[in-house]
Amino acid sequence: MTQNTVLIGFAEASAAPETVWSLVDAGFNVVAFAREGRASALRHSRYVLCHDICPPEVDLQASLSDLQSLMTFVGAQAGYAPCVLFPLDDKGVWLASKVRLDSGWLLAGPRDAQAELALNKCVQTRLAEESGFNVPSTGMARSASEVFEFAATQPFPIILKAAECVPVWQGRLHTCRKWICANRGELERAVAEWGERVPLLLQSFVSGTGEGVFGLAVADGVRAWSAHRRLRMMNPQGSGSSACISQTVPDDLKRKVVTMIERAGWRGLFMIELLRDSSGTLWFVELNGRPWGSISLARRQALEYPAWHVQLALDSTSQAGAGASSEVGVVCRNAGREFLHLLFVLRGPRSRALSTWPPFWKTVRDVVHVRRGETMYNWRREDPKVFLADFYSTVKDNLFKSRN
Repeated sequence: MTQNTVLIGFAEASAAPETVWSLVDAGFNVVAFAREGRASALRHSRYVLCHDICPPEVDLQASLSDLQSLMTFVGAQAGYAPCVLFPLDDKGVWLASKVRLDSGWLLAGPRDAQAELALNKCVQTRLAEESGFNVPSTGMARSASEVFEFAATQPFPIILKAAECVPVWQGRLHTCRKWICANRGELERAVAEWGERVPLLLQSFVSGTGEGVFGLAVADGVRAWSAHRRLRMMNPQGSGSSACISQTVPDDLKRKVVTMIERAGWRGLFMIELLRDSSGTLWFVELNGRPWGSISLARRQALEYPAWHVQLALDSTSQAGAGASSEVGVVCRNAGREFLHLLFVLRGPRSRALSTWPPFWKTVRDVVHVRRGETMYNWRREDPKVFLADFYSTVKDNLFKSRN
């Protein structure tokens, strides 16, 4: 039987190594698209070849054109077997939703209305609220005056972030940071830095512990449920986790997730990010329609979401993931992010809105002490260079970013 080829990207996505291994173990041939001139752990893998395309942050149209050309090349190499385009991060989702799918190509990812949902936080928050989730007080702004008008109606702290997961500015995909503002002075500095470049989502800031719910949406419902709780975030101010632990999904939460998925007509893998505050209330944060950073934790429980997602794209009647169950109490850690967590804790908070901050020496003990049974992100005995490269690139990229 001819192998199906899966084209994944971007290669720099945090979920890329584990996604490749999931697909390879399921019998797929994997090819990746990567940003030209950008290092990544995946370039060191023995299981995949990375092809460079123009970074969308440099030239959006050139990036789309390069991806289209790469798909033509990969399709010709694959012969008669169908090929699958599988985006791994938000910018990959954006590109994959825009390229032309020629004969022989399938998309394992959102398109049209589902892509709009996956990439627009305003659409997500409206749907989440309609589905029964708790959503912080929310507004949207395209101008500085709209930011200050929202702030006048809400108590501080508030958080500002791009309304679109992939904001476009001056023909390029723009990277927009988040700002947590404890007072008018911090808000004015954030607005000045923003410069009205892209639309903003404005929300009351909720402090708490990050949680996530995962699954596969198919025609008859959701299968392969799992969940995690963050033990530590790389940056305590708010970022991806550096360590997480698996947990159960309560029935009342399942009902809200199913309502949201059904209203959206969603298919394939998904992740809903939540925040639990000090009172125990769960708040909706966002929906991810592509592999998430902690896909490693899922795979340590034999939950092969990437492979199942592609199998469902090839055959919507597939039983991929049916009958799968999660395991409670599995811990997975990202070595590079754990190291950065120490540095962020040592640096201290950057806003007065963050009234609590992890104590440094307790953090050192927690990070250094590796308990029996704990596992690591992006580790595979047969592909060890990936782990080492991932540690290096994670630390290097985030230290450089923190200086900007």
